Amino acid sequence: MYKAIAQNKRNTVIILVLFVLIIGGLGYLAGALYRSVSLTVFILVGAIVFAVIQYFFAASQAVISSGAIEIQKSDNPRLWRTVENIAITTGMQMPKVYIINDPAPNAFATGRDPKHSVVAVTTGLLDIMTDSELEGVMAHEMGHVQNYDIRVSLIVYGLVVAVGIIADMFLRMAFFGRNNNGNNPLILVLGLVAAIIAPIIATVVQLAVSRQREYLADATSAMTTRHPEALASALAKLEAYGRPMQKQSTSMAHMWIADPLKPGFMAKLFATHPPIPERIERLQKMGGSF
Repeated sequence: MYKAIAQNKRNTVIILVLFVLIIGGLGYLAGALYRSVSLTVFILVGAIVFAVIQYFFAASQAVISSGAIEIQKSDNPRLWRTVENIAITTGMQMPKVYIINDPAPNAFATGRDPKHSVVAVTTGLLDIMTDSELEGVMAHEMGHVQNYDIRVSLIVYGLVVAVGIIADMFLRMAFFGRNNNGNNPLILVLGLVAAIIAPIIATVVQLAVSRQREYLADATSAMTTRHPEALASALAKLEAYGRPMQKQSTSMAHMWIADPLKPGFMAKLFATHPPIPERIERLQKMGGSF
């Protein structure tokens, strides 16, 4: 289990380095295309500034877009005590607790660090989970907080959007701008290819980050509760009773414990989560290690 956690952390670092290389490559190509070092610097600094803005404000945007409502202990003692017990067990600060009025069973965590963290669950999830299954789900979500997955997710989301903005700028410059290479067709073609391919690569990298962090949060939940079978049972219910969320947002799809979007070929191809049967199998193997 510890080996799985270490491997997932290493994979996430590698993936984030790929993001830096993508943005750096786009910045270098833009500078070469227009023979302007200042343009390269502008692109890199702009991407960093955008990521920082997302770092501070994306969490509140996610809460608002999901329709979540903050609760206190008296509003739902069962959920509150579950979160509180896990916080005490792990020694982490109690996160803010939210409930979303939606029959689709799901949950997410967000925030820039454990001191500014949020956990949210839908009414649909509360209705179908036993106490032990709910504990497994919340330990998974709070595992995202412990592992700083929430920070990684926010930064990665900001970088994905930054790559999209840079790529769009490339397309506009290629069609409407004039470079200092005499409009060299080869350089223009390279710019167009980069503008088209970069967002696709960035999205794939984002999905890879999301999938690795889901495995990591599953393992963290198993370590916290010492009952991986409970989370495996909860995931089986999520697969059996899962449905699209009423309020869907592709930008925060990777934050949920189960994919909140409508099923379809493209949704499966660019899924933000690893297959639930594979996650259940991993948890069952972990159960044999205790």
